[in-house]
Amino acid sequence: MDIASQISAGYRALHEGAAVLDLSDRGKIRATGEDRARLLHALTTNDVQTLQTGQGCYVFFLNAQGRILGDANLFCFADHLLLDTEREARTKLYEHIDRYIIADDVTIDDQTELIATLSLEGPSAARILSEFDAPLPDAPYAWTAWETRVIAKTDSTGAGGFFVFLPAPEKADFLKQLAEAGAVAATAEDARIARIEHGRPRYGEEITERYLLQETGQMQAVSFSKGCYLGQEIVERVRSRAQIHRVLKRLEIDTAEAPAAGTKLKIGDADAAEIAGAAFSPELGKVVALAYVRTPHAEPGTEMSLEGMKARVMPTAA
Repeated sequence: MDIASQISAGYRALHEGAAVLDLSDRGKIRATGEDRARLLHALTTNDVQTLQTGQGCYVFFLNAQGRILGDANLFCFADHLLLDTEREARTKLYEHIDRYIIADDVTIDDQTELIATLSLEGPSAARILSEFDAPLPDAPYAWTAWETRVIAKTDSTGAGGFFVFLPAPEKADFLKQLAEAGAVAATAEDARIARIEHGRPRYGEEITERYLLQETGQMQAVSFSKGCYLGQEIVERVRSRAQIHRVLKRLEIDTAEAPAAGTKLKIGDADAAEIAGAAFSPELGKVVALAYVRTPHAEPGTEMSLEGMKARVMPTAA
């Protein structure tokens, strides 16, 4: 295989420069009212009530059985909270939150069509935005106001970068300005390959209602000191027993053909892992995957096989 021919400009920019991703189809749900923080604190896994204006966090929404309904970046503004979520979870989370608004002073509205989301990712992302004299936030999930825009320190691939939220009518002009500054447009497939290389799962693909929080390995989404929330009993039960049967891990597989989700990997004759998402990595010249690995086999370096080809468990973060 001619690996060089597999490397797109957007993929290269994610590794070596600055790539821009149009993520405007991500759901944006705004919550207003005096009880907004209390309600979302009770419905999510992270500590919402202690957030100050300019701060944010990453959260999961769980059902009563501890299964994952969706994830979101949550940002605290002076008069509202903004949830930024995957398109697959947009309607589900809106309806879930609305179901729990009873006597609360909370109003939610879907801002997805009004707010565009552009993500600038890669090692040169900060430099590109600095050329516009944009005030960049320092802490993870923190945000800063920039004219009519908001810059948040988060990214979708693990390559590092910033989300820029802006009025939808301004998107085309800003994309042009970013291109003139040296940012390269990346496709959804470019981003998918990069995030799997970095061990970054996405809700709707590697994370679904099938899994428990601890199985995903996304422990930055949970506070164990925040108090009660929906699904907490299951999360605490798993923690107290210190035992899960499977955990999401990054694999490298010695093949050029990405296996489909659901494909089983074996150690001897026994199932050892199940592919959740996989892609060919031009950077590595082999397939990278995110797979739910049986806990006894989850240590980095563990080898397993896929139809005669070797696969290895790697550290989760590339």
